[in-house]
Amino acid sequence: MRPSGPTIAAAIVLALEGVALAVICLIELIALGAGQTASTASGIALIVLTLLAAVALGAFSWGTLHRASWARSGGVVFQALGVALGLASLSLEPKVWLFTGAVGGTALIGLVLLISATRRDGASDPRLRGDEGSGDRG
Repeated sequence: MRPSGPTIAAAIVLALEGVALAVICLIELIALGAGQTASTASGIALIVLTLLAAVALGAFSWGTLHRASWARSGGVVFQALGVALGLASLSLEPKVWLFTGAVGGTALIGLVLLISATRRDGASDPRLRGDEGSGDRG
């Protein structure tokens, strides 16, 4: 079955977020190589964690296209964290609206798309509609 429009859009948002994190990982790697980190061990740990998050977002994007519930749920968690990070950035002075919009806004769009994709995929899944019988034997 062909993925729905919201599913494709959600997968694109997840993939773009993964690419953005990969770019941030490269920037962190360059900063580490230039000696612009306070601690080499902390810099390496941050690079590894950022790279893991980028790979996870790529996997969630691929899984969302293939209607995998684990991918949509993992994507929802990442989007919820992005919305929280965007809202938390509003407490900083001066306010960095570009960061707030880029992180929080993108995450909010991704969250709405993932919920919409889940609703559409659930409506088309015969296991969830109950068409195959109630599953009770007896």
